[in-house]
Amino acid sequence: MITTLHTVLPEPSESMREAIRSIAQASDEVVVMSHTAVWLLETIYGIDKPVRVIAHGTPVIDPSGRHTFKAKMGLKDRTLISTFGLVNPRKGLEYMIAAMPDVLRDHPDSIYLIAGQTHPDLLRVQGEAYRNELRDLIRHLGIEEHVSFIDNYMTLREIIELLLASDVYVTPYLDPNQITSGTLSYALSAGKAIISTRYLHAIEALGEGRGLLVDFRDAQQLADATNSILDDDAFKSRLEHATYVYGRETTWPKSARAFLDLANAHVQSAEHRRKLVTPSPQRGAGA
Repeated sequence: MITTLHTVLPEPSESMREAIRSIAQASDEVVVMSHTAVWLLETIYGIDKPVRVIAHGTPVIDPSGRHTFKAKMGLKDRTLISTFGLVNPRKGLEYMIAAMPDVLRDHPDSIYLIAGQTHPDLLRVQGEAYRNELRDLIRHLGIEEHVSFIDNYMTLREIIELLLASDVYVTPYLDPNQITSGTLSYALSAGKAIISTRYLHAIEALGEGRGLLVDFRDAQQLADATNSILDDDAFKSRLEHATYVYGRETTWPKSARAFLDLANAHVQSAEHRRKLVTPSPQRGAGA
């Protein structure tokens, strides 16, 4: 049994902690998606068996075509800041929207594009209340021409094209315990200059100078970080190179190969053990 833990909470309840410990004890292998998760399992959950890291997995993306994809989106000659994923209040999108007036003072051609549908669970309970609050904020700030939504399901190709067109990618998320972010992983694989709040996955992935980290719920820091990237082409290029180098080690082929190798190793080990305990056929007396 190989178990992958997508989420590892840093402050689990006792029942959660014991459930994870029981799962780990029953598993031949435990896999997580970040080194931070390994540390949490060892120190917080008390798991004493080896834990393997296999990355979230991302498409293989050639980081080129920015101008082509901008033109395709009708954004030729615009500076594109983007966020994609299911829309819900935990994303903190209002703080990046609130940062836009300061960004526009230095970069008046900028547009912030929020791509993705409202989370279906939120939609069932509250409808489009959160998205409408964002629209009200945009109108209040008078930046209707500089913040836009793609409010529909996006295919993988459309997501990749959005990322490749983007100059800056932002995850202003509000949950400090988020240990895996698929959208962040995709942006890394696309080689983007990334700004993020300090949730667990972002701290690890954007460390060592790969991106810019800001405090939660701080529009001014988001604006300052965005301007620091857009003000300096060389800095922006260094960030893009650093994220691409990091992200190309997490692509689906590499993650798939890691899982396949892991499964094969256990199959071969089980086969070896079976041979050791299976008695050899007895030879006949005249042999």
